[in-house]
Amino acid sequence: MAASSRISLGSGSLISFSARQTRRSLHANSSLCSMCQLSSMPKPLFTDFNSLPHQKVLTFPVDDHGTSKSLEELHDRTREALRKSTYNDPVAGMKFIDTIQRLGIGYQFEEDISEHLERFSNWNADGEDLFVNALRFRLLRHNGFPASPEIFKKFINKDGRLKKSMSKDTRGILSLYEASYLATHGEDILLQAMEFTRTQLTQSMSNMTPNSRRLVVQALQLPRHLRMARLEAGNYINEYSREWNHNPTLLELAKLDFNMVQSSHQRELAEIHRWWKHLGLVDKLGFGRDRPLECFLWTVGIFPDPRYSNCRIELTKTIALLLVIDDIFDTYGSLSDLVLFTDTIQRWDLGAMEQIPEYMQICFMALYNTTNEISYRILKEHGWNVVPQLKRTWVDIFEAQLAEAKWFSEGYVPTQEQYLTNGVTTGGTYMALVHAFFLMGQGVTKETCSLMEPYPNLFSCSGKILRLWDDLGTAREEQERGDVASSIECYMREQTVSCEEAARKHVRQLIRSLWVELNGVLMDPAAALLPLSIVNASLNLARTAQVVYQHGDDSNVSSVNEHVQTLFYNPIK
Repeated sequence: MAASSRISLGSGSLISFSARQTRRSLHANSSLCSMCQLSSMPKPLFTDFNSLPHQKVLTFPVDDHGTSKSLEELHDRTREALRKSTYNDPVAGMKFIDTIQRLGIGYQFEEDISEHLERFSNWNADGEDLFVNALRFRLLRHNGFPASPEIFKKFINKDGRLKKSMSKDTRGILSLYEASYLATHGEDILLQAMEFTRTQLTQSMSNMTPNSRRLVVQALQLPRHLRMARLEAGNYINEYSREWNHNPTLLELAKLDFNMVQSSHQRELAEIHRWWKHLGLVDKLGFGRDRPLECFLWTVGIFPDPRYSNCRIELTKTIALLLVIDDIFDTYGSLSDLVLFTDTIQRWDLGAMEQIPEYMQICFMALYNTTNEISYRILKEHGWNVVPQLKRTWVDIFEAQLAEAKWFSEGYVPTQEQYLTNGVTTGGTYMALVHAFFLMGQGVTKETCSLMEPYPNLFSCSGKILRLWDDLGTAREEQERGDVASSIECYMREQTVSCEEAARKHVRQLIRSLWVELNGVLMDPAAALLPLSIVNASLNLARTAQVVYQHGDDSNVSSVNEHVQTLFYNPIK
């Protein structure tokens, strides 16, 4: 596929926010593309790292042990407040935990939160309070604790609707709406509640207070369960500061933490930028996308926890390379050269480079060396030799990219299932999550390694959500450029549907059903072999895809440019 205006990991992949050109024709030769061809490429959606403002890295007073004094004080006071609230008033305790996690500082209190939620899992909530029951359900399930939807039966009549007595409880209905997005297969009570609460909230907005209306609009636009963690933290800090009863200590800790994490991200970006410039790949090739900042945005979405700095840096490298490979397949390489390029990758042998053009040799060497460097880091830090596993993800990408190039060359429109299955691979999902699994190094055993081949269904679900959101956000633009058919066009052709909006509605419904499947992983004992860290990374990938692409499907949501500024360049005062 072409170098799209997606920010998929590649074409329609985790990172193709990009300049997908019309594939006017597969080039007959392999010479580097001319400046006149480059000048026709669309302007990127946001600028490169060099042109963005460089903020001064924030510093904080530290003691003799290198620990931030104010941070440690605030942390201790928050832990004590959490302990008191949960033991004195379970409802206040759940609200406190919910606030901590929304503010993006839950990672600092993981053990405390798990301990308190363990108690709440055995606590009988107020049988008549819809808000409390829904909050408890959502917190437990979100954090991997068992929670049964049967508790909601007492609020639902035989027609599957909320009892009339609940109709005026806006806070309770909103809480149930948020909880319903953690539904899994077979939980009809939650799926029915999702539609009912959405309708009820929409119809009741005119009678709400301005503050309630604002909260409902935000929830209807993007439910909590689908939000990108770091963006939610930045947005909620500002919202929480306006609440009359906010906890000053908690707010101060959240602000301090957000700015410290942002400062850390700036250092990570600087390291990525140095690596990218030293690699000099796009300088040599001329036509490849130069987008390390976009790639980094994805990794912050996948790894929001500050402790995963190395994971963000290394995975950003792989995505940046994927963009260039995507450009070769989409806009530059001839079909005959792409066949040879794929053969070279399959052999993974430097001696096989002689059969491919020079620009492909340069790209292959960059990929080969970077993969070995990442593998060395994993071996050094975690004791695993993962060259075969990482290599395999790249071989799969090249084979899938070649399949799309052949589809385009032959004018073939695949079925939606063919398109999606192939698109998960070209999008980079498998590559990203396999790399993430080994880079994090948690729960890596012979048993869990064996689950990487074939790829877990968890990865496939996340990748399909990515691919579908990519199409919703960029399909019209790519259709005008003459690109390979998207999932929307595949569906319209396969089902003989002429209305694009009907096809888009189908794609959104498909995304919703894939989320139901993803949620099941948190509740499925058979999935326990997968460490929670990679389960969360998979869910975060799907969340990030929605944030990145939704602006292309809904003009009312924030642009990616705004997200970049919020996360990396605008400290919270």
